[in-house]
Order: sequence, then structure tokens, then C-alpha cells
Amino acid sequence: MKVLIIEDEQPGAERLAHQLQAIDNTIEILGILPDTGTAIDWFRNHEHPDIVFMDIELSDGQCFRIFQETEVRSSIIFTTSYDEYALKAFEQNSIDYLLKPIKKERLELGLQKYKQLQQRFAYDNTWMEALLNKVAPPPSWRDKFLVKHGQRYISVTTDEIAYFYSDLRLVFLVTTNKDKYMVDYKLEDLEKMLDPAMFYRANRSFIVHTRSVAGIITGKNLKLSVTLEPAPGGPITISREKARAFKTWMGR
Repeated sequence: MKVLIIEDEQPGAERLAHQLQAIDNTIEILGILPDTGTAIDWFRNHEHPDIVFMDIELSDGQCFRIFQETEVRSSIIFTTSYDEYALKAFEQNSIDYLLKPIKKERLELGLQKYKQLQQRFAYDNTWMEALLNKVAPPPSWRDKFLVKHGQRYISVTTDEIAYFYSDLRLVFLVTTNKDKYMVDYKLEDLEKMLDPAMFYRANRSFIVHTRSVAGIITGKNLKLSVTLEPAPGGPITISREKARAFKTWMGR
């Protein structure tokens, strides 16, 4: 059984990991993630685990943002010090809701629920995927943007875009020809519109197209210094937490 833990309190996360492996030493802990941003990147770039133990209140907001930003194909067991989120939690793929401090007996019960559900709803994955492909249309990604150019509007295709960036609450689109246009979207909105195979949220200020990346250097603290073309004035920085996911994305 593969397990991922999303918890911003490191001692609590490690305690939970020890409890799980004491209950079942075949459980594989894939990782411990501290916030929603790291978790979103993880789910986009890794095979999804069997179970995710997810704290609700994280350092950068509530965990429900994860489900809004990316697909989570795992059973969820929520862990929290509060019971006020129970209804919202069960709207997700939740199989249990554990209040902290987590008791061993409740943890065992949550794992047992997962095993029972797996037995009850076992199915042929190949058949199910084929069925879903027939009834569910593929995601539709934005392929162009209407921007103002002087006194008129022009259409810019996503193939022409090098990157988007934010500056003083304004968001700009920069083309491979070094043209710059303001767009009426937040970077968070653009993330949902753009094909993740071609565009990546590098940091709080930049969404970059894969073709705009001209160079990558590993800097201090394992952060990445990324050179873009056309250059936005200097290299941009990708955090240590996002570095691995970014390199995986670039290597596709």
C-alpha cells in the first residue's frame, strides 16, 4: 500500500508515518509534503498513491485548493484538529476523517475501510478507462488570447507565447517575438486554461512555455536559476521544492 502524507507540522507527520508502519510494515511512505503548492506539483508529476493522509489547515491555506487545481486519483483520509470541515471533506474522495491527536485504533479503522472499499469495488482498470474515454471528452485547453494592440485587438496563439508574468498585480503575456501585452487574467486563472504539457507555473510571478526555457542552473539550496528567451531582465528562480517537478516537466 502506497501512502502520501500532506502535513505542515513535521513532528506530527513523522509520528503518523511511524504509526502507519507500526500497523502495517508493508506500507510505503512516498513522501511528506508541507503545503498545497508542493502537493499540487506532486500530483501533477507523480503516480498517485493508494491513500493520502491530508491535513486540512496547511501553511499556505486549506487543502481543498489542491482539488480545485489538479486531479487527485487517491482515497483521502483527512486529519485535522477541527471537526467543522467534515461535510466539505466528504465531498472529496474521502473515506475517513480523523481528529488529532490520532489514536492508533482510529487509524487502523481508517485503513480497514480502505481495504474493504477496494474489495467491494474491484474492477478492471482497462475496461473502466476505455469507458471513461468514450463518455468524457478530453480537456479543452486555451489555444489563443485576444489582446489589445494600440487601438485594436489582435489574437495571439499559445504557440506564439513565451511566458506570462505578473507585476504590481498586472499580468502580461510575452511572445517569442518579444511583444508584450496585458491580459485580464490572474496567473491562477491562466494555470487552469493552459495545457500543462506546454506551460508550467514556475513561481508566483511566472508561467513559462517549455520552448522559452533556454538554460537551467542549480544554485544555492538546490534552487534552480532558469534563463528564459526572450529574457525578462534576468534569470527566474524556481524553489527547491519545485525543482524536481520542473525538471521532470522539462524532460517529457
